[in-house]
Parts: sequence; structure tokens; C-alpha cells
Amino acid sequence: MRVYLDHAATTPMVPAAVGAMLPFLTGPAGNASGVHADARRARQAVDEARERIAALVGVEFGEVVFTGGGTESDNLAVAGVLEAVLADSSSRSRPARPAHRTPPPSGTGTNTGTVVCAAMEHHAVLEACRAAATRHGIELREVPTDRSGVVDLAALERACTPDVVLVSVMAVNNEIGTVQPLAEVAAIAHQGAPGAVLHSDAVQAAPWMDLAPIAALADLVSVSAHKFGGPQGVGALLVRDGTPLRPVARGGGQERDRRSGTLNVAGIVGMAAALEVAVGDLGARGPAVTALRDRLADGVAVAVGEVGETGDRDRRVPGTVHLRFAGIEGEAMVVLLDQLGVSVSAGAACSSGAVGPSHVLSSMGFEGPAASSGVRFSLGPDSTAAEIDWAVAAVGDAVARLRN
Repeated sequence: MRVYLDHAATTPMVPAAVGAMLPFLTGPAGNASGVHADARRARQAVDEARERIAALVGVEFGEVVFTGGGTESDNLAVAGVLEAVLADSSSRSRPARPAHRTPPPSGTGTNTGTVVCAAMEHHAVLEACRAAATRHGIELREVPTDRSGVVDLAALERACTPDVVLVSVMAVNNEIGTVQPLAEVAAIAHQGAPGAVLHSDAVQAAPWMDLAPIAALADLVSVSAHKFGGPQGVGALLVRDGTPLRPVARGGGQERDRRSGTLNVAGIVGMAAALEVAVGDLGARGPAVTALRDRLADGVAVAVGEVGETGDRDRRVPGTVHLRFAGIEGEAMVVLLDQLGVSVSAGAACSSGAVGPSHVLSSMGFEGPAASSGVRFSLGPDSTAAEIDWAVAAVGDAVARLRN
């Protein structure tokens, strides 16, 4: 048996997405930026997909900006906001408040340039913030995480001062699966940094949570299709009206001059179809997958002992459990489990190959070997009890071998 427990890295495509894409993969070619009949057909498909996605996530049609995936979406959010706000260093005034926000009271301070993000952010946000801070010569404040796997709200409150121009806190952590308290984050950011733009990486939230409440709280929200049954290589940045944003990729001015480049028509229609399936199944699959996730964690605890479950179980999305194995390198576990027929990760999939301590665990206060001992098991809607039991047995075998 081969057991796939790496859905947080990428998911199998759902049949609805494959079916929606096929006409644009095998039918007549058409560039959605053109004017002839084939181009208009492609443009109509993109517009219909944009309309469906906007309705599913609770934003307006023009607030959906298609990208090449979650990483590009995160980078556009961070770099695009800072370019818009700080590019002219001689005029660093507070950006116009997005139309969907209540304007701050008069007399608040002006932004001189500081960025705040959670230290547990995906590298697509973390490295983008670091690079942008260096480029603009401004301060970056990385907020630590508590042992439950949640951003430290007291530290966030201290970090959010009137000079802050951007706050980025993810909706769900990609490594340990903990849901972040975005309502509290938004309240703190708007109170302490009333002119700041709030961005949230919701890539890991989309398979398990309603995105509409997230989009109602944040000015910018990043999603990626292949995390919820869509194709790889396509995503979106939800840009609420009035949010300052400059393009990072320049060219033909597509996406209302916010992201130039030929649109991935097949990928976009596949993304819309997959999101409809994900949203429609939210109520049914969550409890079932949660039960399997807990069966896995409890079974491993019985089988091996000396295992730590990272983060508060009640605060995690249904599909993810992160375990720390005392005295064992997480990468070694991943390699051995692969040989035993179980696919898992030691951290973010796009960081694999760079062996070292987890920055997420480090942000939670884990040090030394403990920060390198974690393994992420991530389930999907099609995971079964038989697969979970097989994985538990394989973990027991792997731990016995590595500890001996």
C-alpha cells in the first residue's frame, strides 16, 4: 500500500477541475488578452471563473487578481503594497484606507515605514518581507508564536505602532496547521497601526475554512488552487477596493495593471471548479477528516511513545497533525517513511532539501534538536481509516529503526 499524507504540500485534482480544464487544454487556442473569437472565448471563461470565485469568497468581481500560485500572490501583496506606499521616500504618508474599512479617527500618526509579520509565516511572506525591508531601508518586526501554535497577540500589539505600513499574519500555519485569530489580529492592527494594510496568507485555510470571513477582515488575501483540488501553477490575490498596490510583474497590463502576463485560462477555470467543490464539501468532510487525524496522532502516541504533538489540537484545521519525535531528525523520518510507503513532509514542501531547524518551531520557542524533530502528516478528503492504520504501523517501524 502507498499512503499519501502530504495534502498540505499539494492535493490530487478533483474530477470537476479536470473536466473544466479539458476544453481549454485540447480545444482551440485562445489568449484572453486578444480580440478575435477564440480570444473572446478564453476571456469569457476567465471572467466567468472570476465571478464564481468572487462569489465564493465574498469579494467583488474586480477584487480577484489571478497569479501563478500562492508564492507569487504573497510576494505581490508584500512588495506591491510597499512599492505603492514607500516608493516615493519623500512622501511617506498614510495610504488611503480601503473602501471596505471604517476610516481611522483623525489625529492618528502617519506611516514612516515599518513592516510587521508573524515569525511563523510561510517563507513566501517571510522572505518577501525581509527583502522588501532591506530594499526600502525600513524596519521589520517578526512577532513570535506561543506554544499553542498561535501568534503572540501581546507581542503583536507591541509591534503595531502608527509607523507600520503593512501587517501580514497567515490564516492557517502551513507546517503545524494552527488557525490564527485573525479577528483579534485585525482589531490590534487597526487600533495600533490605523493606516496599515493587513495581508493574510490563506493558502492552507482554503481547503478547510470559509474564506469569506477572512476576506472581510483583511485587505489582501492569498490563495493557491493546488491546495484545494485545483491545478498547480495558479492562484489568486484578493485585493479589496482601495488597497494601495503596485504591480511587481510589468508588461501588458493584465489584471487591471496589477499583474501582467498571459492568463492561464485552463488553470483559472480549474481553480474555480475546485473551489466550488471545496466550499460545497466544507461541512461534511471536516468532522470525518478530524476523526482520522486524531486517530493517527493517538495511534502514533501509543505505538512509539516520546512523541510530542505540536500546537493545540483544538485550534488546528482538520487535515494537519505535526508530531515531534524525541531523538530523531524529522528529515530522517521522512526518508524512511517514504521507503515504507508513506508520503509526509518535515516542513514546508517548497523548503524541502534545505535541512535545518524549523523556523515555525523556533518561533514557538523550541530549540536545538527539538526544532529539527518534527514531521507533518496532512490528510485529505479521500484519506481512509485503513490508510491511517497503515501509516501508524509504518511510523512505529520507522521510529524503532531510527532509535536503534
